[in-house]
Amino acid sequence: MTIDLGTLGLAQLPPRVAPVVDAVAQPVPSIVWQWAEAILVVIAGWYVSKLVVRSAGRMIARQFARPSITQTVLRGIRASVLLVAIGIAVQILGFQPGNILLSVTVFSAVVAVILAPIVASVISGLFVLADQPFEIGDMIELPDNNGGRKGFVEDITLRYTKMFTLDNTFIVVPNSTIRERDVINYSAEDERTRQSLSILVTYESDIPEARKIIERSARQVENVITGGPGIRVGSARYNAAPTCYIDEYADHGVLLTLRYWLQEPYKLLVARSKIQEHLWDELEDADVEIAYPHTHLMFDDTSGQADVAVTHRRPRPEGPEAPPEQHRAADRGGHAAAQTEKEPPDAVPQSDDAAAQSTDANAESTNADTE
Repeated sequence: MTIDLGTLGLAQLPPRVAPVVDAVAQPVPSIVWQWAEAILVVIAGWYVSKLVVRSAGRMIARQFARPSITQTVLRGIRASVLLVAIGIAVQILGFQPGNILLSVTVFSAVVAVILAPIVASVISGLFVLADQPFEIGDMIELPDNNGGRKGFVEDITLRYTKMFTLDNTFIVVPNSTIRERDVINYSAEDERTRQSLSILVTYESDIPEARKIIERSARQVENVITGGPGIRVGSARYNAAPTCYIDEYADHGVLLTLRYWLQEPYKLLVARSKIQEHLWDELEDADVEIAYPHTHLMFDDTSGQADVAVTHRRPRPEGPEAPPEQHRAADRGGHAAAQTEKEPPDAVPQSDDAAAQSTDANAESTNADTE
């Protein structure tokens, strides 16, 4: 395309402006128009994909009851529209489909090792969607050595699972990881959850009265199921009302265990705290005491006296001069007998000062006899 400056009334231009106008008036290369058309096609495909997803979203949601499947199908539709737009843009740029296919094959073979973890996550995501261990909006727990993390499933994609914990933190777990670990789903089918609470009371307490008080304290909490038909779990059926059992005769008291059911698993700690609060108020006026570890020491006058004898042994000499064992035994026996003769049983041991005074007195007596 050539522009005639005379037709535009620009035949006479200042010397400084003429080169600029001449450069603009030059024909635009075709490659620029091709790239512009390709970019416009991709942009149009982007908006068309959003429009298609918005239009078909409700219809697809009615076809699939699970939100995770619905979102996965909508993502696939949007990706397909974008791929068609990109294919048209590539043809506008002059690339042949055969060359593109060959290039994609070679590129995929080279990058396969790098993308192996992503491919594994995608395959695991397909298994997660097919096995249905949890759904968007379910409350799940990921157990670990630190007590586990509880939260609500926000989104499930082919590569990862998004989760909001009860602490309002956001967790992104790859599907390859979440597929190989234990997952506790509190919202699967029936949201009612059974919890336990252990209370240790003294042996002197009124155990039947304690069980009634514990059950009554649980019935006063809002989220606790107070009665009704039994709750079936598999082939077993459990009592829906709070029930207190004698669990164990422990060292410091009787261990009572309360079993109760909650309507929703979202406030487990709140319900547990409320039950213990009501229980504390009920036990103030009852003949029931909470047991605690303690030790009771009893002393009486029936114990006797213990005589303890301490013998100092000399080290055994080395070499041929060492006496035989029987001689050493005899020496020890004779030495013990000598001590027995010298010190009667009722003798009172003297202190060092008393012994010194006795020695001085004996010395003076000897000197007097000599004179």
